[in-house]
Amino acid sequence: MATKFRNIREKMAPERQERIRKRTDELLAELPLQELRQARALSQEELAEVLGLNQATISKLERRTDMYLSSLRRFIEAMGGELEITASFPDGRVRIQLFEELEEKAEAAGV
Repeated sequence: MATKFRNIREKMAPERQERIRKRTDELLAELPLQELRQARALSQEELAEVLGLNQATISKLERRTDMYLSSLRRFIEAMGGELEITASFPDGRVRIQLFEELEEKAEAAGV
């Protein structure tokens, strides 16, 4: 009979349990688009409807390794999120505010 991981984890030292919890959180924070959509309990059809696209286009977007930031932004917003871009350096992280500036310019132009 198989042993449940929960039972094994409960026998581990608290420090090890904490390391496992942190690594689990890291893995969950780094999801491909398809897994992110699934974690949000959305089908490709539902997302396609929100974006005004067809299901095949959503499938292609999820498999792309290179896409426009505007496409990724629309994809994330359709799932109820907000795209943030962060640059990581040895001495810290910097949030890039590209989208906020573009939105302000578009609003000022009446777009």
